[in-house]
Amino acid sequence: MIRIPVATQGGAYEAMIENGLLQRAGAVLRDLLGRDRRLFVVTVPPVKRRWGKMLMASLSAARCVAKMIEMPDGEPHKRLATLERLAGQLVHLGADRNAGIVAFGGGVVGDVAGFLASVYMRGIDLVQIPTTVLAQVDASIGGKTGVNLTAGKNLVGSFRQPKVILIDPHLLSTLPAREFRSGLYESLKCGIIGSPALFDLLEKVNSASLRQDASKLEWVIGESVKIKARIVLLDERETGVRQLLNFGHTIGHALEAQSRYRRYLHGEAVALGMVAETRIAAAMGKCDEGFADRMTDAILGLGSLPSVTASSAQVMGLLKHDKKTRDGSVHFALPRGVGAVEVVRDVPENAVKKAIDGLRSLRSN
Repeated sequence: MIRIPVATQGGAYEAMIENGLLQRAGAVLRDLLGRDRRLFVVTVPPVKRRWGKMLMASLSAARCVAKMIEMPDGEPHKRLATLERLAGQLVHLGADRNAGIVAFGGGVVGDVAGFLASVYMRGIDLVQIPTTVLAQVDASIGGKTGVNLTAGKNLVGSFRQPKVILIDPHLLSTLPAREFRSGLYESLKCGIIGSPALFDLLEKVNSASLRQDASKLEWVIGESVKIKARIVLLDERETGVRQLLNFGHTIGHALEAQSRYRRYLHGEAVALGMVAETRIAAAMGKCDEGFADRMTDAILGLGSLPSVTASSAQVMGLLKHDKKTRDGSVHFALPRGVGAVEVVRDVPENAVKKAIDGLRSLRSN
């Protein structure tokens, strides 16, 4: 088992990574939280259908008292209305301040269930059991939670560190190929930020071969988590170095919002954002054109992306509402090369528009 410590002011915990870990989840949570803790598993229908019985059987075998509650699947349901419905269900089921929330799903479930744990009864314990690549390598680590508004992504939220993160790569075996690939773009981002070895590996493999190699996939997940954990240790509340993790997300979030969260998977939007933001870096002299080409090739080497139809004007309008905007200036995390990213403000508007327009010519589905 790979065990990665995540130390923050909001609490110290571990990310545990091992194939087959879901079957032992009950014993882990019993030993960590105690037998008398009532657990409420928040999930979505596809995850419940494929893995719900295994998790509930594990909890039952460990004599954990647990109930499963569902939320609708997909980014369009990452809204305050969903949060309110889930909170109402907790009240109906008698959840008190000693209850615990288990987020059992992808990034949307982790964000919504984590936010729910942070505000229900003014805060109850949270456990993350991520079931997608995106959630395992990025979204479940670091305590950021939230929901979307029509005006933009993750504009309402909080920080809630979990008690533990249980990562079972075997759960990825039932993911559709597109969702599996989408999560790998976040690992590629981690490589650019802090691990040349991770970037080099992902640059040379395709997603189909990687999902067949259990040991290599486990290493990719572990390396991604280590990078995220290291940055969270330095900056839990995203006031400094943690902003580097936003590479690809500034334009990516705007693309998601423009399409009303229906055209792109989150990792795909981030991948498009990384292409555009690397082109911005090249235009500003932060990196050379050769690196920008290499970055684009590495992203497209993992698979094609949905075509971009949004105009630069539409995307630029949404950037003004991004939570990374400070005093009217959009902040970008721009790469200088593999293993080197910096936060930049006062980016020339023409460079941003040109990079967004350039996304239209990428190879598409």
